[in-house]
Amino acid sequence: MTEKVEELFKKAGALLQGHFLLTSGLHSPVYWEKFRVLQFPEYTEKLCRMIADRFRKDKVQVVAGPTTGGIIIAYEVARQLGVRSIFAEKEGDMRVFRRGFYLAPGERVLLVDDILTTGGSVCEMIAAVSEAGGKIVGIGVLVDRSAQAPDFGFPLFACHRAATITYSPQNCPLCAAGVPLVKPGSSQQPAT
Repeated sequence: MTEKVEELFKKAGALLQGHFLLTSGLHSPVYWEKFRVLQFPEYTEKLCRMIADRFRKDKVQVVAGPTTGGIIIAYEVARQLGVRSIFAEKEGDMRVFRRGFYLAPGERVLLVDDILTTGGSVCEMIAAVSEAGGKIVGIGVLVDRSAQAPDFGFPLFACHRAATITYSPQNCPLCAAGVPLVKPGSSQQPAT
């Protein structure tokens, strides 16, 4: 099935090659542009079905994701599970639930996210759910591109695992070769 996931990303033009500045601050020659996949409801439905099916027996009561890509994924996974969906937004160096979103004490939460590299967003979500009193039953992501899958203390499911090389800025051979650094996202502009 993992080949089919990568094929979806390729068909959507979402598997990019170049020199990219990741949210984590690391550099990489590969970038998984999830929004190029998430723009197609058919692809989103298929990927989210994989996550929903993996956690269907875990009595999930709410699906939570981080802004921005996690909102779409949380909504679709929740729709397929027949539960509600919420998202947490950045506030300083943490994530918080706003807009009237809440978790009842002990409510069973499935965390979802788009692309896992260092696990920073997932750790922020774990803290937000814990702070709100929820009980995490698992974590689902579209792509785990981490060098080594992190142990968050909860079951982790990835639709696709593709360990992708990353470099610290000071040790990046692409920088040394003078390849322009691009900060992906809404603008695809050179990094400053």
